[in-house]
Amino acid sequence: MSSSSCLSDLEQGAFAVIGCIPSGEASMTRLRELGLLPGTRIQLIRRAPLGDPIEISVRGSLISIRKKEADLIKINLS
Repeated sequence: MSSSSCLSDLEQGAFAVIGCIPSGEASMTRLRELGLLPGTRIQLIRRAPLGDPIEISVRGSLISIRKKEADLIKINLS
């Protein structure tokens, strides 16, 4: 069974699959260029002490993104 939520809701250490990334914003285009594409498996590595930014593992690379960007990225948990 799978459920859908946003990347910012993911627990530390948990895995998910990217479901949808909005288009039209430069920051989202940059994340797609870095490998965040629908169907890609990701892991939330850690959050900063105040919750922003978050660090994720994507295709062997570690990427830090803002919480407001993570709120826009839909994921599927399995």
